[in-house]
Amino acid sequence: MVTMGQCYYNETIGFFYNNSGKELSSHWRPKDVVVVALGLTVSVLVLLTNLLVIAAIASNRRFHQPIYYLLGNLAAADLFAGVAYLFLMFHTGPRTARLSLEGWFVRQGLLDTSLTASVATLLAIAVERHRSVMAVQLHSRLPRGRVVLLIVGVWVAALGLGLLPAHSWHCLCALDRCSRMAPLLSRSYLAVWALSSLLVFLLMVAVYTRIFFYVRRRVQRMAEHVSCHPRYRETTLSLVKTVVIILGAFVVCWTPGQVVLLLDGLGCKSCNVLAVEKYFLLLAEANSLVNAVVYSCRDAEMRRTFRRLLCGLCLRRSTHESARYAPSTRTGPSTRIMLPENGHPLMDSTL
Repeated sequence: MVTMGQCYYNETIGFFYNNSGKELSSHWRPKDVVVVALGLTVSVLVLLTNLLVIAAIASNRRFHQPIYYLLGNLAAADLFAGVAYLFLMFHTGPRTARLSLEGWFVRQGLLDTSLTASVATLLAIAVERHRSVMAVQLHSRLPRGRVVLLIVGVWVAALGLGLLPAHSWHCLCALDRCSRMAPLLSRSYLAVWALSSLLVFLLMVAVYTRIFFYVRRRVQRMAEHVSCHPRYRETTLSLVKTVVIILGAFVVCWTPGQVVLLLDGLGCKSCNVLAVEKYFLLLAEANSLVNAVVYSCRDAEMRRTFRRLLCGLCLRRSTHESARYAPSTRTGPSTRIMLPENGHPLMDSTL
């Protein structure tokens, strides 16, 4: 019998799953096998891709700039997300029932911390790009110490949001507040997490919209003083493409998961959130792979560094051969656009 106000720290995982109405399987079902297979594949790809990004930033001195520190932090957060999801895949399905309460909170905390750090870093990158574009700089002159403080702030916020449920924001003492998707967490926690991500998205939309209109106005003004060159039209089209990719990737990967989290957090009884939760979580995890493509692989210099690193691993090139590597300085329409007015790049693919 459940007593209101009583705490259930000594109960099993099954007790809380039964209370929330979430099925706890005792054997591997076809759906579980499919989710684990997809999850392991995505996790491995996330780990390898973001390790390559981190290695490229560390090995190329041209990337020792504030924006690339933030890109490195994004890769680190996504790498952590890959590890967290890999841990989940080895502790899901029938293995969930064997977890202790502490083990379940560790599993959930790893996911919440890593995904929060990734989303927060996306916002930090947007703000840095706004700062540098408004100053007509390729890289902002933000002091390294301030960048470090920004990165530390991201991780403090992520750790706080990830660890809070295990210490206070749970439902072990209020079973009527338990969510269905995460039976040990309070519904209010899920609602706050979903609304926070929605707020981040809206801020990103505002920042990138302002960047777009600023760049478009600047290109139009310059076109009035210079003969109509295709490069100016390419600049605007490239910027539109970049903004659409950034915001589109965020919407596609995050919106489904945030919607079901919010519905569960608001206590929607008629919403069948449990039927899709695992697939939407996988989609959110896939964002850690998409981030590497959108924010790093579209940079021409980054791609050249990738090739150098991969060729060095595959062909075992000597240090002397690597030292002779000379990156091309050719500028493509989707990388850096030079403004003849002052020589500063107006935008780059890390936008």
